[in-house]
Amino acid sequence: MAGKIPDLHADIRTGTGKGAARSARRAMNVPGIVYGGDAEPMPISIPFNPLLTRLRAGRFMSTLFNLKVEGQEDVRVICRNVQRDVVKDLPIHLDLLRLKRTSKIAMFLQVEFINEDAAPGIKKGGVLTVVRPEIELIVTAGDIPEHIVVDLTGLEVGDTVTISSIALPAGVKPTIDRDFVIANLQAPSSMRSAGEDEDGVAADEVPTTDGAAEE
Repeated sequence: MAGKIPDLHADIRTGTGKGAARSARRAMNVPGIVYGGDAEPMPISIPFNPLLTRLRAGRFMSTLFNLKVEGQEDVRVICRNVQRDVVKDLPIHLDLLRLKRTSKIAMFLQVEFINEDAAPGIKKGGVLTVVRPEIELIVTAGDIPEHIVVDLTGLEVGDTVTISSIALPAGVKPTIDRDFVIANLQAPSSMRSAGEDEDGVAADEVPTTDGAAEE
């Protein structure tokens, strides 16, 4: 099942050029352009405050949006450029690329861990350490998974979960070529301390060399 794609609301921007862009900014909007696909470029404006909130939340450039413009059919877009004011570092223009359902894009997807009760290492007190709570993957715009599932069944203390050890949905692949770590199951601190004690030598077992040998 495809994940829910967030909506991005915009209005048609009347006029183009610097004058129209300045007018949009005075109205607390950010001017932009939607291009690509089989349609002509469409000038738009997006309310400043909601856009700034999304930008500050992070990963705006790698998020697929459902662009909603009154009087137009919804279209899936991804941001390809955000121009910012050189002094205030605030958005002043953005470019959105239209996507077909068959388009391939890179997106971050959340990782969901299941079957913890079937992991012997967790039953023994092992601690699951998540290295990557989300993974950047190449997906098809029309079939985006809600999340990536990692099955912990059979995981023992000391085991590591890498990207090659999980089953990715059809048509999905990581953007990184190497076999990177997603999570590992570490021994609890009590088990680590016990191991350290066993490896150590008790103080009363340490031989002394400062006294003469008994005759």
